[in-house]
Amino acid sequence: MVRFAVICASNMNRSMEAHYQLKKHGYNIQSFGTGSAVRLPGPTATQPNIYNFGTAYNHIYSELKAQDKALYTRNGLLSMLDRNRSVKTAPQRFHDESRFFDVIFTCEERVFDAVCEELLNRAGLNSRPVHVINIEIEDNHRESVIGAKTILELARQIVSSRDLERDMDFIIEDVQSKVPHKLLYTVAFY
Repeated sequence: MVRFAVICASNMNRSMEAHYQLKKHGYNIQSFGTGSAVRLPGPTATQPNIYNFGTAYNHIYSELKAQDKALYTRNGLLSMLDRNRSVKTAPQRFHDESRFFDVIFTCEERVFDAVCEELLNRAGLNSRPVHVINIEIEDNHRESVIGAKTILELARQIVSSRDLERDMDFIIEDVQSKVPHKLLYTVAFY
């Protein structure tokens, strides 16, 4: 079974929507963030809510609900956190992850760069290839749902491939021709 990972900055919106969708369709999927901390909108643009990776979605949900239920219901944070806590316990940071994946999806170019840099820093000691595909997804609810559908289509074609090394360029080109997202692709090594 192909081992997938999906990664955004905070492991909150884009990666979690894709994780939710792929899990629902039976794929072997994990999700992560690459930031130094989990950042969520706060009461003002200059007052974000900041959490450490590993802080349970239940805890974040309860804290924001107690802080200002009306605000966080209106801006969609509580419904997002409710979805997240149905998928896994807490946001995780990719840099702390030791498992291997066959395919890593990233949700924006700076996350793609961070993942590639992290894999390069690991020095490819195991000589295990990993396909890294970026799907440029704007960080809002609507775009995360659309982006998750693109990731789902990529996963469907990847799993259907008999020779991923041979077919990957074709898969990328085929999906790119059907979706609004800009795709980037590279092979890295564990």
